[in-house]
This record gives sequence, structure tokens and C-alpha cells, in this order.
Amino acid sequence: MRNIVIDTNVIVSSLQSDLGASHLLMSLIGRNKFNFYISVPVVLEYEELCLRKMELFGLTEVEIQKVIDYYCSVGITKKIFFLWRPFLRDFHDDMMLELAFASGCDSIITYNIKDFGNVENRFGIKIVTPKQFLYEIGEI
Repeated sequence: MRNIVIDTNVIVSSLQSDLGASHLLMSLIGRNKFNFYISVPVVLEYEELCLRKMELFGLTEVEIQKVIDYYCSVGITKKIFFLWRPFLRDFHDDMMLELAFASGCDSIITYNIKDFGNVENRFGIKIVTPKQFLYEIGEI
């Protein structure tokens, strides 16, 4: 089974529209299609950004909290005992990389592929879009 980390931009995209690849990817969480890894800093980032944009999604704070609670209930929590920052330009991307490496993930799912620069060559972690990942696991 594939082990993945999902970047915050995919979460945001999935809440903006129920028609895209990000929404399909997020709807597969908890259905034994892949292992979804989370950490406390990553979940706090998910929560902060989703709450900031909740009006854009047409959701309430309670609804956003339920979504985040669901991710926490089905995600595999990993504690991070090291930091490489700064490795990438954005420390939020560093959090995703650190989680993926510590969890032995094979992929980080993101729309910001260029932001992860040399990660695949250096760490062996694939950087793919939701659509690419869904294609790889046979969901589209």
C-alpha cells in the first residue's frame, strides 16, 4: 500500500470544489487505498488555513473542525524528532518533507511541484499532483 503526505493546497482545493482530483483524493482517505500520514504541525497548518478560508468554501467553523477531526481519526500520526529547516524555500513545505521522510512515505501530493525542487533525487520521495497520484493507484 502507498504511503503519502498531502500538502495543504490539496486540502484547500478539495474544499473549494467537489469536481476535481483533489476532492476525489480526499474522499478516498480512510478507505484502504493508501496510508495517509499526518503530524501535529501539519494538522495545525491544515486547520489554520481552512479556518481562514472557510467563507470561500461556504462552510462554518464547526464543519471545518469536523473535516479536520476526520483526517485526524483516519490519518496515521507520526512524531517528528528532527528538523532540516531550511531545506526548501517555504518552511511549510519543509514540514511536509520532514513528515514524508520520517514516515517512510513514497509520495507527497501537492499542486506546488516546483517548490519541492530536488526532493525526489535527494530523498527518493515522489512529488506528484492529485491527478497523477490517482492515476498511479488506478482511481482514474
